[in-house]
Amino acid sequence: MAIVFTHLRSFHAVAENRGFTAAAGALNISQPTVTTQVKELEERYGVELLVRRGRRVELTETGAALFDITRRIMSLHGEAEELLLSSGQLTTGQLRVAAVGPFHATEMVARFLAKYPSIKVSMLLGNSDQTLDRILELESDVAILAHVVEDPRIYSVAFATHEVVAFVNSQHPWYDRQSITMAELAGQPLILRETGSTTRRAFEAAARQAGVPIEPLLEIGSREGVWKAVEQGLGIGVVADFEFVPHPHLKTVHIADAVIQTEYRLACLLERRHSPKIEAFMHSVLQP
Repeated sequence: MAIVFTHLRSFHAVAENRGFTAAAGALNISQPTVTTQVKELEERYGVELLVRRGRRVELTETGAALFDITRRIMSLHGEAEELLLSSGQLTTGQLRVAAVGPFHATEMVARFLAKYPSIKVSMLLGNSDQTLDRILELESDVAILAHVVEDPRIYSVAFATHEVVAFVNSQHPWYDRQSITMAELAGQPLILRETGSTTRRAFEAAARQAGVPIEPLLEIGSREGVWKAVEQGLGIGVVADFEFVPHPHLKTVHIADAVIQTEYRLACLLERRHSPKIEAFMHSVLQP
């Protein structure tokens, strides 16, 4: 017997909102209807999907596995509705973008909206690991990453390569230098992004290859925090060259004896590669 879509939709709403009352509100139907549909789904297949704990619910192992599937179903259902409503012209709908930083992302969104001004765009920023998770978990439609993804579920295409450089404040002894070596970074007070940052990952890989021990003085979860720490003279920062904004008291220093690069890529789930809005976004960004 085929699964009734309305039953899956009710289960998905309960799982997403962690409660029957909130699910009913999200679906704009009565709570008894939601409860009945979820119960019928469990009884039809002889499984337990949800554990009731007062007003909240928790997913069983089977419920969690089904929730992973219904997230994809609901996402594709939404895309189908957007396509039909717009007659393929992308005149309605929403595009959710996840990005490792605002620099490329804002330019890309501007180019996309110039062609599709009626599409609503939202953006979430985070490090590369967080950004990848957002498309895998269907929290975002497309991602702007700073590294190659070795995952068969992901489709990605390169759009830019950037050098990783160090930067110091005006009181640092290296301020008047044009370049340094990897060996000179050994034992230096380094201000780095958190684990999961692509810039940090590329820098540490180059240090390992050169046999240079790296021990960060501070780990900060934002570019702005790294900038502020370097400005205050706490240490040496590391950044992709395009992210460095000219500042009267800060200067980049080239690392001369190592090739340290980040490759920026557009990515999406392979199964969603041909979604009209995702194809439109990639086309508007990658075409000259």
